[in-house]
Amino acid sequence: MRSRQYGRDVLAPGNRKPRPGQGPVPRAEGGEAGRGVAGGEAGRGVAGGEAGRGVAGGEVGRKVEAERDLVVEDFEGRFCGAVVAVEPGAVTLEDRFGKRRVFPLPGTFLLDGKRVTLVRPAPKPQRSDAIARRTASGSVAAPTQRAKVAKASRIYVEGKHDAELVEKIWGDDLRDVGVVVEYLEGVDDLPAIVRDFEPGTGRRLGVLVDHLVAGSKESRIAAAVSSEPDVLVVGHPFIDIWAAVKPAAVGLGAWPDVPRGLSWKEGVLARIGWPHETPRDVAAAWRRILGSVTSYADLEPELLGRVEELIDFVTAQA
Repeated sequence: MRSRQYGRDVLAPGNRKPRPGQGPVPRAEGGEAGRGVAGGEAGRGVAGGEAGRGVAGGEVGRKVEAERDLVVEDFEGRFCGAVVAVEPGAVTLEDRFGKRRVFPLPGTFLLDGKRVTLVRPAPKPQRSDAIARRTASGSVAAPTQRAKVAKASRIYVEGKHDAELVEKIWGDDLRDVGVVVEYLEGVDDLPAIVRDFEPGTGRRLGVLVDHLVAGSKESRIAAAVSSEPDVLVVGHPFIDIWAAVKPAAVGLGAWPDVPRGLSWKEGVLARIGWPHETPRDVAAAWRRILGSVTSYADLEPELLGRVEELIDFVTAQA
């Protein structure tokens, strides 16, 4: 906003004080000071059919766009305020007391004491969709294109919930590179699945495993297939994919601790007060959690990095 103070009191025409050494301000017929005066002070009247305060009649000031919060004074010197609204053919000013007045647009105003012509702001150029739009993973969205034939390479995740979460955040990215995500329903049979998949050049397999920490069952199974050059097994430390969602996204301060031996999902739901007695309750809770996820910012970094690593691995050139 301009530093010029606005909303000051202004002497009404006909009540202005003469300058030192100057006689009374001449009054034209009709009783209003300053209109049609040929000599002396020009006054605040209309010269040549247009307001001409201190300026030869008909002169047009530079054009200034009526941007919001711009402070100007009407050319008659009776109102000073900030631009608060612009409509076709009109601009609304608001002074420091909250009083508003509407003036024609384009129109002649004073800006920092200088005559200007206030005009409607030009439309702002729009960025192209290719630049402006990003996917839920934060990647720049690719231009709309025809569906691609899926690559032979695949990404496997443990369960349905894992697959749905990966699809929600990385689905656009995966479709762009032609990679399909499938789920295993657990990792116990991973060695047999890898053998059946027959990984090789141009046919890579990436696997995302829950609770991949030292000494766990998952870590031992992952080690059994990690010698394959075209297989990459990565994991996150969370006991379940639910916990890879930031608790704040679902209105929690933290995911509650569940004692060993209890079902983690049902235990979590019981402790946060959500229905948990039936599989339908658990499914409804997951839909609620998944619905709270809108972008990568709602997921923990430990999951984000692992999924990005898998995508890079299965799309790398042989």
